Amino acid sequence: MNAAVEVSPYVNRRERLFASIGDGVAVIPTAPELARNRDTDYLYRHDSYFYYLTGFREPQSVLVLLGGAERKSILFCRSKDETREIWDGFRYGPDAAREIFGFDEAHPIEKFDELLPDYLKNRGTLYAPLALGTTNATAFEATLNKSINAVRGMTRAGFSAPDSLVNVYKLIDEMRLIKDAHEIAIMRRSGEIASLAHTRAMRTARPGQYEYHVEAEIAHEFIRHGARTPAYNHIIASGPNACVLHYNDSTRQMCDGDLLLIDAGCEYEGYASDITRTFPVNGKFTGPQKDVYEAVLKAQYACMDVLKAGNAFHKYHDVATESLAQSMIDLGLLKGSLAQVLEEQTYMQFYMHRAGHWIGMDVHDAGAYRINGESQVLKPGMVVTNEPGLYIRPAANVPEHFWNVGVRIEDDVLITADGNENLTITTPKTVAEVEATCSR
Repeated sequence: MNAAVEVSPYVNRRERLFASIGDGVAVIPTAPELARNRDTDYLYRHDSYFYYLTGFREPQSVLVLLGGAERKSILFCRSKDETREIWDGFRYGPDAAREIFGFDEAHPIEKFDELLPDYLKNRGTLYAPLALGTTNATAFEATLNKSINAVRGMTRAGFSAPDSLVNVYKLIDEMRLIKDAHEIAIMRRSGEIASLAHTRAMRTARPGQYEYHVEAEIAHEFIRHGARTPAYNHIIASGPNACVLHYNDSTRQMCDGDLLLIDAGCEYEGYASDITRTFPVNGKFTGPQKDVYEAVLKAQYACMDVLKAGNAFHKYHDVATESLAQSMIDLGLLKGSLAQVLEEQTYMQFYMHRAGHWIGMDVHDAGAYRINGESQVLKPGMVVTNEPGLYIRPAANVPEHFWNVGVRIEDDVLITADGNENLTITTPKTVAEVEATCSR
């Protein structure tokens, strides 16, 4: 149980959603509990949309917002149960949840099916999740359909059912794109914790260790600072594995002369960080490794210069691509002019992903990248990753001294009114900083 809950950000977000739904009704469930195997569940993680509006982390919960002149926020959640609390831990129960989290009403989750038809009566539009794509979706959508049909059966009594169904996630996506002060403060801390973990990895990694030894150091640092879970599966990729974009095995023994690419971020108070650093396992870059690393770093700095309010979201990807393509030519990895390399996209042999994405509650956070075919425009409060990279696999057209050199450098960047703020700036990044940190 939390000693205190800062409820005002969640109340404010519900008020903003009320303004969008008019006199309609919104119904938003949290995530289901998921079995890992036999009678063991995965560690529970709430649904991001639900949590964004409630701050409530317990499973088996649903939020209902009744719009109109008399707005009402209603929570359905688990009842207090002394026996279950002995086995599974504390529950708020409806009464405490209503008072602590600022709802107008709260009821036991068992009452949801019974009360939902009343909330749908004479509401023109129902705002609910569409295409959830989870095992919970079928049960939840079945409940919605049952309740709508129940109201349709009351036509002679003067009641009408919603005749329009709108994806509530789309409304919340637009809200989640712009982080408020409460979110930004949490994301700063998430970035700080992840930075500490990457620094620890640089200081402890050694030839002869296995990748999972480094992964353990990162997990240790996350947990000791209150971030119990990673924001995504760690990528701890040494040697040739650094050229595998989503490598997750962490089983290779690291060798003297390897580069180690670590893509790891934590989840802190429901918000993700996402950092990638690449460093030599023995603490010293070789000449070719340094050349590739500085090419990626140059591209990342160039991206940072255009991550500003008013610029198109996709602009920094174009900047990264041009910078990296020119470096590929300069390093002898590609032949031809820059214009030719860009037109023919031969750079994609070594750089095949985008320069970044939204980040927030989810590591690949909610929000559209294009609106009516045009790039989203960056605004203060948006947070993106900045992550160019080069991945050089052995090939006949590649000089051997570059084989298996994979480098990515990634930071989390807040767009501000006058530029940007690097939320993960404390993570060593220059060649000198990285080598000095490894030497410790």
